[in-house]
Amino acid sequence: MSISDIDLTDPENFLEGTPHHWFKELREKDPVHWHEEEEGTGFWCITKYHDLIQVSRNPQIFSSQVGGTQMRDPRPEEREAFRQRGSMMPIMLMMDPPQHGKFRRIVQRSFTPRFVSQQEGHIRDLAKKIVDAVAPQGKAEFVTEVAAELPLQVICEMMAVPFEARKEIFDISNRMIGFDDPELAPKDREEAMQASMGMFGHAMKVAAVYRDQPADNLSSKLLHDEVDGEKLSEMEYCAFFLLLCVAGNETTRTVTTNGMRLLIEHPDQLELLVEDPSLIPSAVEEILRYEPAVHHFRRTVMQDTEVGGVKMRKDDKLVMWYPSVNRDEEVFEDPDRFDVRRSPNEHLAFGIGEHYCIGANLARLELNIIFEEIVSRLRDPVLAAPPRRLRSNFINGVKEMQITFTPEGA
Repeated sequence: MSISDIDLTDPENFLEGTPHHWFKELREKDPVHWHEEEEGTGFWCITKYHDLIQVSRNPQIFSSQVGGTQMRDPRPEEREAFRQRGSMMPIMLMMDPPQHGKFRRIVQRSFTPRFVSQQEGHIRDLAKKIVDAVAPQGKAEFVTEVAAELPLQVICEMMAVPFEARKEIFDISNRMIGFDDPELAPKDREEAMQASMGMFGHAMKVAAVYRDQPADNLSSKLLHDEVDGEKLSEMEYCAFFLLLCVAGNETTRTVTTNGMRLLIEHPDQLELLVEDPSLIPSAVEEILRYEPAVHHFRRTVMQDTEVGGVKMRKDDKLVMWYPSVNRDEEVFEDPDRFDVRRSPNEHLAFGIGEHYCIGANLARLELNIIFEEIVSRLRDPVLAAPPRRLRSNFINGVKEMQITFTPEGA
């Protein structure tokens, strides 16, 4: 196969797992590779660690806003919507400075290390109850019964969404990130809008409670804090609510599932954690490096520039591939080896620069706590069937993963 045969636009090519052999070939032979598209302008592939850092740290040259953050080119009406505040879908993920920073500051304090650490005891109680429910059974559908529950419960509490609504938040999240999976994807644009409207409905129910009664939760902050002297519009509030709910549950769920699969497939590494639980923080970082939740984000070039010695022109599209940069041979020794003791491990699973994941501290805490419970209580785990992966070149996700283990107390 030649490099020209590599097709990263087809989600089918990610159905059996991230095509690491392709990324390895690109890093070696054409690290800033021009990738044609059947439907689209084509794009530059960013596959090396330091090139991704350059792009991420220069938002004035590489915009999240002009063309959005998805590989697919936006429709003309969407492109206009990205440009202005008060538009139909003003999502912080698709904003550039200074607007991005102003929106980010509304919720930033709720994700600081100090604030997150104050939630540790409560999150630990939640994780224990989640594992309590499956540990005696000796089997579980790991995605829904374990991996999804902790981040769902935590973000719903932070957003003041009722506990009983978490299943619907989960289902809406699946439909929104599963746009290339025939089992989950909306049938048409109207159904896709219904998914967004479902989340907006939850946002408005919460707003009805806290609009006149400010409280200490993220939804209340969105309702009452200001950007440039103005409160968020109803659409800005709903879009922010949607982003926090989806990103706050989906990515951590994905990494938890990927991590459990990796530990099952590498029993020697699992045994290291059983014997020495102090290695769990290191293992979490290695899981994030080895199988990050997000495959890619897109940027649009704002002026003629150069990345990795390759000249780019204004309006070019580029796509940053996180699984590839996290296995860059120039940065990580023996990068294809899963090593829970790896150090140093400066992976880029959470991104870097302006759009560094705002929930990284919370995600790390949730992952450390749930794996402490899993490692100590779900002994001798095995896959009961091959995991059913999400058909997506955007999210590195799993829809279903049946596992068995020694029942607790047996």
